Amino acid sequence: MAIKKAKVGVIGCGSISAAYFKACKIFEALEVVSCADLDAEKAKARAAEFGVPRVYSVKDLLADPEVEIVINLTVPKAHAEIDVKALEAGKHVFSEKPFSISRKEGKQVVELAKQKNLKVGSAPDTFMGGGVQTCRKLIDDGWIGRPVGVSAFMMCHGHESWHPSPEFYSEVGGGPMFDMGPYYLTALVNLLGPVKRVTGATKITFPKRLITSQPKCGKVVKVEIPTHVTGIMEFANGAIGTITTSFDVWAADHPCIEIYGTEGSIKVPDPNGTGGPVWINRAGSGQWSQVPLTHGYTEGSRGVGVADMAVALRTGRAYRANGNLAMHVVDIMESFHDAAREGRYVDLTSTCDRPAALPLGLRHGQLDE
Repeated sequence: MAIKKAKVGVIGCGSISAAYFKACKIFEALEVVSCADLDAEKAKARAAEFGVPRVYSVKDLLADPEVEIVINLTVPKAHAEIDVKALEAGKHVFSEKPFSISRKEGKQVVELAKQKNLKVGSAPDTFMGGGVQTCRKLIDDGWIGRPVGVSAFMMCHGHESWHPSPEFYSEVGGGPMFDMGPYYLTALVNLLGPVKRVTGATKITFPKRLITSQPKCGKVVKVEIPTHVTGIMEFANGAIGTITTSFDVWAADHPCIEIYGTEGSIKVPDPNGTGGPVWINRAGSGQWSQVPLTHGYTEGSRGVGVADMAVALRTGRAYRANGNLAMHVVDIMESFHDAAREGRYVDLTSTCDRPAALPLGLRHGQLDE
């Protein structure tokens, strides 16, 4: 059955927007009809590049009755504010990560969406890519037995050498956990289910960061958020996990994610991407073997979460990159910071359903109905 396309308006036409404009042309359920940015020239440039018919101010985009779904690609500290404005305007909304910079803001967005009977979701949707979905199938089919533990690492030296405006990575709502943690934690919740309790340790190694990218080369940024964060997680299913995210490391050679079970282990590919490779080492084999990917959407298919929301909007089924999942991830991240600051364990006040696995055999551009 053909799905009626959802009309989409994009707010925020910066670096990440190109990936969304490209992706929205792939999915049968989406049609981008307008875009907006505080910098009108950015919006005009993206519209010309991707054939978007209308360029608006943010206010006018939200007032357009044709727009059903708003894709919110603003800076992190503006995510919740724009989400609220979109919901107040009667629009469904899908935000870039992080969903919010605090659980208080995230809870406000989720509750408002519920009050208005509107859908709210958030990146990352990379967990819907072929790499993580292959791992999901292996775990669900019992290839590693019962999950026991997990380790995850995101180690780099920050984004000042390449990003054109990297200041927000050093502000509240930035840092390695709120910037990159959503990819890892969303993948883990998809693979293992929700987290019930955490603790953590954090530090700021370099209190000032020097921008070496253009056009702001030479600017010094004061750091407001921990830049090396290690968390311990107790999952509701009994598994125990550790995660380290850092902007303070020059070199490292850890796997992105490894999951350990009673019958074997899996190496999960980079959750910031959508492809592979996937490796498994089953009990008694003594070696790692690469597993062919079972699912599609392996080529950086950002926007799959928006398309999934659009299909849910038409059919009434649940959608995967939803507000409850995003809110739970924010709760985990903020709780790592709280636990480190207060020297204690934090029992999470949020939870979520494990998103449904994607079915096998979807055509490129298609999602299950």
